[in-house]
Amino acid sequence: MFDSQEVPVPDRVEAWRDVTARTLIPNEFTIDRAAEFRASLRAATLGEAQMTALTYASMASRRTPRLIRRSDPEMYAVGLILRGRQVIVQDRSEAPLGAGDLVVYSTSHPYTAVVEAGQDTAASVVVQVPRAMVPVSSNRVDGILAARMPGHEGVGGLLAHFLTHVATDTASYRPADGQRLGGVLVDLITAWLAHHLDAEDQTPAETRRHMQFLKIQDFIRRHLGDAELSPDTVAAAHHVSLRTLHRLFHAHAHGATVSSYIRHQRLTMARRDLADPRLAARPVRAIAARWGFTRPADFTRAFRTAYRTTPIDYRRASRPADPGAHR
Repeated sequence: MFDSQEVPVPDRVEAWRDVTARTLIPNEFTIDRAAEFRASLRAATLGEAQMTALTYASMASRRTPRLIRRSDPEMYAVGLILRGRQVIVQDRSEAPLGAGDLVVYSTSHPYTAVVEAGQDTAASVVVQVPRAMVPVSSNRVDGILAARMPGHEGVGGLLAHFLTHVATDTASYRPADGQRLGGVLVDLITAWLAHHLDAEDQTPAETRRHMQFLKIQDFIRRHLGDAELSPDTVAAAHHVSLRTLHRLFHAHAHGATVSSYIRHQRLTMARRDLADPRLAARPVRAIAARWGFTRPADFTRAFRTAYRTTPIDYRRASRPADPGAHR
């Protein structure tokens, strides 16, 4: 972790250069207002991948041939822009980027990145994965380096959602979790690149199955409030047999069945709402119904089984200083 606010003003640019060289790759920086420079960085290792959430003031960075000759980890870098305007130029391609856009570039080719954040700071998430781990022809990927790609829908939306969630999640993960998340991330990046290259048929079968599973998970999360959501409706929505759906979950859900995954997601969202002070006036039964529990007794029973307390007691314990909450 790095926060420029914790570094003396004269040392901030040099400290930023050092920390990005260690956690990302060495770059040269041009920063016009060094005395006002602000930046932060939070990095995590996920298997063979490195994920870094960053904020930074306006600046320009360059990956030069000299830096590449000195050291090249042969990585693809995938960037998701969260805030601010940026431009990345690599191999005669130029990508003007705004919030929600995705881009891929290579550590093995020179590039220039220019950030315009005004008086604020820009923000992004950058993932670096070894080129050898992505089973898509590097010659073909070279053709889409520094190309703007939307991160609002489809495979790009799945990738952007995953990056945002992991980058902002404050939960602690075990080493095994990091390995699994890294595997999911590489599969997502592979499928995303293959989609833009129109090369899904070249993607390994296991990666395609994992992508199908991730799409099904995303569908379930978006339809938790539908009381009719069930393994049958999920299978029908994705044009697969119920047997195929159960096989996908057996292979990728680490012990969860389709039904138990739906129930767990519903309970997780209901528990979040019960602890939200902004929803203090909303009855428990309304929260239950919002997440697909049409019978209050069934919700209470499932909640008690999962969390060893009732929804009412959980709400009370979550907000002990809120005597006016409706229960």
